[in-house]
Amino acid sequence: MDYLFDTNIFLEILLDQAKKDVCKNLLNKNIGKIYLTDFSLHSIGVILLRQKKIKVLDHFLKDILPHSTILSLPKEKYSDITDIASKYKLDFDDTYQLLIAIEFEIGILTMDKDFSKITKLIPVSFI
Repeated sequence: MDYLFDTNIFLEILLDQAKKDVCKNLLNKNIGKIYLTDFSLHSIGVILLRQKKIKVLDHFLKDILPHSTILSLPKEKYSDITDIASKYKLDFDDTYQLLIAIEFEIGILTMDKDFSKITKLIPVSFI
């Protein structure tokens, strides 16, 4: 099973947080099978630039892009966002991640407990 790496996996490393070593190991074990959304990539960029971590962002982009696949939600699927968000009580970014996982038939790897609401829809692996 392939997994979509949630934004928090990358931010844990980039922001030098408590589970960074676990996240690094997961990424290293999955080189060539790292899937992330365009939304995650943009969110990471916004957060790092807001914190004036330009070199960290530059290093991240050079390091992760050659070893990953960036997935985007097809434009006809955007109309599903509000229904799914309402039904499962998810925010926009979690709904976007879920719809990508469904679209590409992959699971989600995350630290976000909000995904416990959708484990019957797709495989979710929690760190």
